[in-house]
Amino acid sequence: MKRRAFISLLGGAAVTWPLAARAQQPTMAFMGLLSGAQLDDRQFRAIREGLKQTGYIEGRNIAVKYLSADGRFEQLPALAAELVADAPGVIVAIAPPAALAAKAATATIPIVFTAGADPVDLGLVSSLNRPNSNLTGVYFLFAALAAKRLELLREMVPSGTVIGLLINPANPASEPQTRDVRAAVGALGLELLVLNASSESDIEAAFASFVERRVDGVIVGSDPLFLSRRDQVVALAARRAMPAVHYLREFAVAGGLMSYGTSLADAFRLAGSYAGRILKGGNPADLPVVQAVKFELVLNLKTAKALGLVVPDKLLVAADEVIE
Repeated sequence: MKRRAFISLLGGAAVTWPLAARAQQPTMAFMGLLSGAQLDDRQFRAIREGLKQTGYIEGRNIAVKYLSADGRFEQLPALAAELVADAPGVIVAIAPPAALAAKAATATIPIVFTAGADPVDLGLVSSLNRPNSNLTGVYFLFAALAAKRLELLREMVPSGTVIGLLINPANPASEPQTRDVRAAVGALGLELLVLNASSESDIEAAFASFVERRVDGVIVGSDPLFLSRRDQVVALAARRAMPAVHYLREFAVAGGLMSYGTSLADAFRLAGSYAGRILKGGNPADLPVVQAVKFELVLNLKTAKALGLVVPDKLLVAADEVIE
């Protein structure tokens, strides 16, 4: 279901703030928030922390309108147009599909994006150092780490010869992930099975196919749909006894075997901070795309034990967090 409400980042509860009410509060800043899938409380808190760093507290001096496509990316252009019609001072667009929709909807309203793939390759900006447009944002290297996740999966399942990759073809960031994993798998002489999923039923079918094709382990591609459906993804991997490596800590916390990637909370905090800077007069054309560089390896030993896997000491030593 689409979210058409002003959301209280402070408490996570949705409340309605009519436009007339905003008109009575001339000092209240107004930010649009657009995402391809539902955000959770931790992500909202991170954005709130970033805003607070620049002096903005939701409900006190800033109102936020949050719209989500809930994994249905085809709805994003209409949602972006709705936000643009409300004329916010800045739009924060979470993940490439939302960022591209926002970019297509306005060339004047500043946009702060978050992207796991190279923003230049995606066509969001012409340069990381000098965006030279109404867009800037945070690049958190999800796609670029796909080959590293393969390496970690091989450490956990050294005898594996067939690797699965789950991607969402509706996400433009999927192509570079597939390319990088395919190259890494080829260099190791392994076989790669790439399966697409852009809905809950697709995810279910993909894991069934992984089992039928005797895949030894799965790399879950970075995508907001998979994040919002992480409980389903983790449950399917457990039910199918399928070792899987994920791109965010949130998957391992939910019961996934392991994750390696940028701290999403850190990336969202940076996005919130950039939005605040722009609301205070910063020009996105002059704000370089910032790279989130806080990486974390998280292992779930309970899941490893359930899968009959022995976690190598090398991974235990390297882990930033071990869930027991």
